[in-house]
Amino acid sequence: MWSSFWRSRDRFSLDELRHLTYQLMKIQIVNEVNKDFVVEALRSIAELMTYGDQHDPAFFEFFMEKQVMGEFVRILKISRSVTVSLQLLQTMSIMIQNLKSEHAIYYIFSNEHINYLITYTFDFRNEELLSYYISFLRAISGKLNKNTISLLVKTRNDEVVSFPLYVEAIRYAFHEENMVRTAIRALTLNVYHVGDESVNRYVTTTPHAAYFSNLVTFFRKQCINLNGLVSDASKNPGPESTSIILVAVDEIEDNLYYFSDVISAGIPDVGRLITDNILQHLIFPLLLPSLRMEAVNETQISAVTSLYLLCCILRIVKIKDLANTVAASLFCPLEAFIKISETKLNGYISGHGFTHEREQSDSDNLDTKVESGSLRVTTSNLPGSSQSHQEDVAAQRSCSGSSLALREVLLSYVNNGDDMLVLGSLSVIATLLQTKELDESMLDALGILPQRKQHKKLLLQSLVGEGSDEEQLFSPEGSLIRDGFNSELDSYLQKLKEQYGVLCSCPEVAASPRVHRFQVLDALINLFCRSNISAETLWDGGWALRQLLPYNETEFNSHHLELLKDSYRNCIGTLLREVKGFWLDLLITVLCDEWRKCKRAIEASSPRREPKYVLLPLQKSSFEEVIPVESSIVAGERMCELVKVFVLLHQLQIFSLGRALPDQPPILPPIDVPQSFRAKAAGLGVLVPKPGTELRLVDAVPCRISFERGKERHFRFLAVSMETSGWVLLAEELPLKQHYGVVRVTAPLAGSNPKIDDKHARWLHLRIRPSTLPFLDPDKPTTYAKLSKKALVDGRWTLAFSDEYSCKSALSMILEEINLQSNEVERRIRPLLDLEREVNFSSPSPCPLEASSSSTTPSNSL
Repeated sequence: MWSSFWRSRDRFSLDELRHLTYQLMKIQIVNEVNKDFVVEALRSIAELMTYGDQHDPAFFEFFMEKQVMGEFVRILKISRSVTVSLQLLQTMSIMIQNLKSEHAIYYIFSNEHINYLITYTFDFRNEELLSYYISFLRAISGKLNKNTISLLVKTRNDEVVSFPLYVEAIRYAFHEENMVRTAIRALTLNVYHVGDESVNRYVTTTPHAAYFSNLVTFFRKQCINLNGLVSDASKNPGPESTSIILVAVDEIEDNLYYFSDVISAGIPDVGRLITDNILQHLIFPLLLPSLRMEAVNETQISAVTSLYLLCCILRIVKIKDLANTVAASLFCPLEAFIKISETKLNGYISGHGFTHEREQSDSDNLDTKVESGSLRVTTSNLPGSSQSHQEDVAAQRSCSGSSLALREVLLSYVNNGDDMLVLGSLSVIATLLQTKELDESMLDALGILPQRKQHKKLLLQSLVGEGSDEEQLFSPEGSLIRDGFNSELDSYLQKLKEQYGVLCSCPEVAASPRVHRFQVLDALINLFCRSNISAETLWDGGWALRQLLPYNETEFNSHHLELLKDSYRNCIGTLLREVKGFWLDLLITVLCDEWRKCKRAIEASSPRREPKYVLLPLQKSSFEEVIPVESSIVAGERMCELVKVFVLLHQLQIFSLGRALPDQPPILPPIDVPQSFRAKAAGLGVLVPKPGTELRLVDAVPCRISFERGKERHFRFLAVSMETSGWVLLAEELPLKQHYGVVRVTAPLAGSNPKIDDKHARWLHLRIRPSTLPFLDPDKPTTYAKLSKKALVDGRWTLAFSDEYSCKSALSMILEEINLQSNEVERRIRPLLDLEREVNFSSPSPCPLEASSSSTTPSNSL
């Protein structure tokens, strides 16, 4: 037999296929002697069948005639070798994937041989065997359509009663190996997208519908694991922990995209199953109860992680019922969901809702303010209200108390939370604004529906005869909610009560949407008055205000504008200190750069940062270990952070008055003024003198300096300022050209901090900082971790002069040039600092109904 097997024969011929098949038929048991031949025969048959499918149909005719599929099954039965099982699964996978003939696929699927292989008890202790088996299942699913799927199921009375491919596959849906999970998900999607109604009913009925609840349970575990990673990273921040979090985030989002893909298959009951399971097993018992400031136990997750997950679910899983139910739940008190979480942990859920009654208060013309960690609800100077009759109408409630409605908890985080809680809450608001599945009336109830959309809908209702009258359309109090009634919100609150056991009975629901809009605006304005929030997060708040402010002119009043102006004034004072600071020469450059970035950020269609950034540890904490506190790099970071805040507050005031944001800040151009007289006297015609530049040694003072131990060098010292640029120059005198020299060493004038030595009156100490900030150079992306500590420490010069008078002259020269440089910077940015005078003496332009990205709110309410 073996001699005939190895004889010369055309490899890709029907004779070769016939020979291999006959040899396989002769085998009665697979043992160590013939195992290698069986493996090689199975591999060769796969190649021959693929070749024949493309070149000669006679190959497959022979395959059917000799019932080779049956031979494969027989070989598997008489073999105990893992190697044979591996090759058989690979052979079947190759054939199914590569056969293009529908006739061939129908034949392979049309008998029970495939289902036998699917349900065969393989020894999966061999991980490679499991991998081949999963690939085999996935290959079958890739050939499914409405015709072929019927060959793989068993039916009774037109109902599917058995579907081995699907049942066996989902056994491995939660395998520890990610590649296995990915393959199973691809397989299930192939099944769902076939669109066979009987199969759809099969997968959505008991016990197979449990797969969807198991998906959510598995996802819940991943969420809890993610929270653990975030917690660990907050204790030990660094690039490694950030990378681990990002990997976990990718898995979380992949899971949600799988949910979305399943829903897109269009199986009616699947969307309902996924919605119910996400709400009952994840959102109600885990995410919503975690939205509180106090410490959580091991069964919960942090508020930051919860905020991120809510954003991801709403952004990726696009189900209208899910989005609106989550939005409606924001009107319910935190207490109700905490109780649900506790009963879930005890293994029992009551069939009744948790009633929470709160003291009823007036809901007209209310203003929410957060003071000293509490939420105060007071009357506000809204249009139409009498200022003389304003009074307090509600009590204070603790931000961490469970009696607050969830929307109030979010606003309390914006007012009082740390940087991550603020960013998380802003991300939720942004996600709600951008969720197309969310009903507009629900947005209106939450206080975040742009009034432009309200006018559009009311106009449409008026045109088709559904509106009440024209007064409603053009009234500043016009709203999709009249007299506290919102049919869409009411229906979802009723659903929360009847289906999920959550009963919300509180003033939040009945309050006018104008009250809620004012609360949102008030929280955002208060945010811009906080000094402990990063500029990046404030920019995200600026984006949110930009979305709401142009259309909520009736709620944005003079009090808000005054708060912005106060914060802006404080920022101006700090900015003016930077005019005399370490980096005054880069101040205008940074201002122009951040102006453009901020304008793009707040006028963009979506926030500049994805919700996942709320999970990442603050990078500054890791930099502190690398950058010395006294380094000018720290001062540069502080200056850039201040500029970002200043630019944001400036732009907020501009568009709050209905004006378009200019592309460039109002900064004066440089002019030829006497400030540069010393530079002119030296003959310097460039802003940045480089080593080798020739200059006249007018006012230059002789000095000595040692850059290396034991090597003292003689120079002429000169300090010059040109426009906003300033430099300390050390030049060598030209021996053949009297009163002329060549620049050998340069250093920035700003931040030099000159000081005469206390013991040696002829020594002048200078601090030498880098000429630029490393993070401002886009062509040289640098992380502080990669920079040596030496590179981040400022240099120190000690200049020795011939006498005390020369030393004092050099000191006076530096101070004079720094003062001239500072004055020039202040002169050029003066128009940028005079915004308040411009605001007070100019009338705002009206804002049309259809506001563009560069137009903002009218100020008739300011």
